[in-house]
Formats: sequence, C-alpha cells, structure tokens
Amino acid sequence: MKHIEIRFGGNIEAHSTQEKSFEEMFQSVNPMFCFSQRVWKPHMDIFETRKEIIIQAALAGTAREDIVIEVSSKAVKISGTRETCQPNRTATYRLAEIQFGKFERVLYLPSIIDIEKVSAAFSNGFLELTLGKLFEENIRRNISFEFG
Repeated sequence: MKHIEIRFGGNIEAHSTQEKSFEEMFQSVNPMFCFSQRVWKPHMDIFETRKEIIIQAALAGTAREDIVIEVSSKAVKISGTRETCQPNRTATYRLAEIQFGKFERVLYLPSIIDIEKVSAAFSNGFLELTLGKLFEENIRRNISFEFG
C-alpha cells in the first residue's frame, strides 16, 4: 500500500495569487474552456473538535501518489494532479464541469497545530487529513527563558 506524501515546512503562506484569467471568467459560458490547462480548486470541508482539525477533500479520479500535502503550524496546502481524460474532438459538448490537470488549495487553520500529530487517509475519492491541535499550555512549556 502506498502512502500519501506529507511535507512539513513554514512557507506555505508565500504562494502566488493569480488574478482570474479570461478562460476562468467565461468557462461557464463555453464548456470548452474547461479543457484548457489551469489550476483548479477541489471542494473541501474543514471542521474542528476540541482536540483536532479535520479537512476533507473531494478528489475523485485522483491517484493517491498524485496528491501532495504540505503542512505548517498555520496552514495546509493540498495539491496534485488529476490525469486528463482526452475529450472527444468529434462530439459537441453541452456541459463540461469535471476539471482535470493541476489542482491546489491552501487552507489557513483556525488553531495552531501540532505537526507531530498529523495523519492522512484516502478512500473512495475522499482525502481526510487529521491535524492535532497544539494547546496553549504545550506552547508555553516549550519556551525557555534565560534571566541574567
């Protein structure tokens, strides 16, 4: 069984923001715009319990090895690629909503997380990422003070 790659780091927030392209603005008007190369955003849910933050992502049709998760104490970036299904060039498409190619989503977290308590599962096209919260008493305990 292959594992989902999780990267830990502190620079997730420094991603570039792009303005909407002409294709993005008009993709609902003409479904053929959906076949172009562009980064899309999968649908996600984020919720929390007393001890954890849970992120669920709908990634149907994406292979486990094509998902990359990057985690910092403040944010999570989920990215990857869903392989393109070649459109039938002789067909007349009336609706084309399924997105292929590269995807990326950065989520800013409602609480600081403990990067030692991160796990991911992928089943039936859904990714579930569980992040343990870092409580204030744990933060204080890790800080040492020197008095001179």
